[in-house]
Amino acid sequence: MKKTRFTESQILKVLKEQESGKKVSEICREYGISQPTFYNWKSKYGGMTLSELYRVKELEEENARLKRIVADQQISIDVLKEVNSKKW
Repeated sequence: MKKTRFTESQILKVLKEQESGKKVSEICREYGISQPTFYNWKSKYGGMTLSELYRVKELEEENARLKRIVADQQISIDVLKEVNSKKW
């Protein structure tokens, strides 16, 4: 996945400028982004504050960690089932 030039806090700053009344075309020209990029950002980050954004990131990281734990446990269960199914 391509890494963006802008951090989430910078993206929120750009969106705040549009909310304050600046035209989208001016913002895009100033920051060197396309209008579709701006509207993608708006759909993803629109209406968020910086603290909400950090909370969402934290929850995504926790969710990924929990998914890894569940996957590891499932592998252990499958191995134990395989061992128990063999006849000695």
